[in-house]
Amino acid sequence: MAKSKKSPKVRKIAPKRPESGPRQQVPAKGASSSGGGLFSPDSIRETIESVVIAFILAFLFRTFEAEAFVIPTGSMAPTLMGRHKDVECPECGFFYRVTASQEVDSETNRLTGVWTVGGTCPMCRFPAKIGDENPQGKRYKSYSGDRILVEKFPFQFRDPERFEVCVFKFPGGPKTNYIKRICGLPNETLCIRHGDLFVRPIGAPKEEETIARKKDPKKLLAILQPVYDTNYISPTLIAAGFPQRWINGDGALLTAPDAWNSEDHKSFRIDGQGTEDVWLRYQHVVPNETDWMYLKEGTAPSSFPKSQLISDFTAYNTKTTSRHQVGCPLSGLGVHWVGDLVLECDTTITSPSGQILLELVEGGRRFLCTLDVATGVASLSIDGQSSLGTPKAETGLHGGGRHHLRFANVDDQLQLWVDQKEIAFDAPTTYAPLGNVVPTQADLQPAGIASRGAAMEVHRIRLLRDLYYIADDSSARGYPLSDYQLRNAYGGPPDEKDVREFLSDPDLWFEFANFQEVEFPLEEDEFLALGDNSGESKDSRLWRSEDGVGPQVPRDLLIGKALFIYWPHSEDRIPGTSIPFPFFPNFKRMWVIR
Repeated sequence: MAKSKKSPKVRKIAPKRPESGPRQQVPAKGASSSGGGLFSPDSIRETIESVVIAFILAFLFRTFEAEAFVIPTGSMAPTLMGRHKDVECPECGFFYRVTASQEVDSETNRLTGVWTVGGTCPMCRFPAKIGDENPQGKRYKSYSGDRILVEKFPFQFRDPERFEVCVFKFPGGPKTNYIKRICGLPNETLCIRHGDLFVRPIGAPKEEETIARKKDPKKLLAILQPVYDTNYISPTLIAAGFPQRWINGDGALLTAPDAWNSEDHKSFRIDGQGTEDVWLRYQHVVPNETDWMYLKEGTAPSSFPKSQLISDFTAYNTKTTSRHQVGCPLSGLGVHWVGDLVLECDTTITSPSGQILLELVEGGRRFLCTLDVATGVASLSIDGQSSLGTPKAETGLHGGGRHHLRFANVDDQLQLWVDQKEIAFDAPTTYAPLGNVVPTQADLQPAGIASRGAAMEVHRIRLLRDLYYIADDSSARGYPLSDYQLRNAYGGPPDEKDVREFLSDPDLWFEFANFQEVEFPLEEDEFLALGDNSGESKDSRLWRSEDGVGPQVPRDLLIGKALFIYWPHSEDRIPGTSIPFPFFPNFKRMWVIR
């Protein structure tokens, strides 16, 4: 089935004119005014000058400084929201958004009569009905996209930096404005492979290729997407005995002695009396629409699902519409394995010594961070070896207490944060490609937390993933690449059951080694622009055949840098209360665009 491509256009908002010009000087009492009164020639001239200056300033501000735009589609989700619906999952309470761009024609701005009536929660995968007649009895409004300010001044003097969000004129129709992340820079060849971006000087051999890293940690944290959060547990799944995500690594129950214990599956404790490493591991066991059908009828599924690989599942793309009410597109289900992960947790350490271990798995390779409770020293390793050069660092984790930990393995680099502070190590934490592009059995438990003689409790455990760039240049007619692979594996169009089987069966994963890669050479003053929502973004990858233009964005079509979300959709009531308040500012989503 064809994969829809959302138009990444941005609609321009005319800037408001300043209400007045510069404030006039008021003569002090008793002082003489040379103008001779309110309607003197000097006063009239000053008023006219003020109005003219106001117009000039407004023109200059619009031309050279900043301009306002509205985002109509979700090609940059979750960074920027197009027209969408807000959903609070009826099962676990997680808040997410689902696209509603198809409800309005992008050219005429008129309603199409095709409504978003469903979406799928990224935590518990409950397929919520959000049409007019929904079981929750709620009204799910469709909100217009984010309104943003675009700074036009910077590119008068410099080129965009890699991963900056920019507005530019579409090469195939300069009257149309697009917004994307600039990923390819002049005089280089950019390659998309296994979800990551690689670059080399144009004309250089592939041996000189390096991975394109998000060097700004704030940018990395801004684009991460949720996989699971223990604050959002479905009571229905627990009551049905559905396999839980975080389990004891040796298979022991969460009530066993000398193991991790939990009563609510939200927080986990260990007494630290054992001498061996005691692991709490994550398994990606997710129900599907059929499972939920049985569960809501009060019966258990015939069999529980197996653990599967973490994929590029994107809740924003899981819409069901009034014309197609069954299932969601494969681009929403996520059919590409994502190995770049981030593990977060809050910890309460009650012993003065011992060690805490955080582990992430990618392609069978184990990436480990060890934190010594007594000294606060952190060290990094791969597969238990010192292949990184044994980088070490001092942290604020001395003698226990409460701490927030975050460990990341993204873009062939390991990073650690303690209490929201990024830790600087005494040796590089980047590593050369390890060839781990095909998952193994170990990737079915891709994250873990262990105690080595440390008494502690962990809670609010979050697992997040990096963006996955799909290597699509339209040769697959808009299908995600693994959809193409699934067609080969199953001899026909895949469905949700096929995707689930593919992601949980190691015998099928040899297909990952053959995934397509695409390259884009960029000459002087040429850029490559990609959307964050790669499964639903009509960006540089696809212009070659669909629009009759090359994938490059010429420098003279750049408008400016996306600076700030100044008006996301307003709230309907005062947050945290039931007091109606139309157009209450949505302060929590007013932020600098990373």
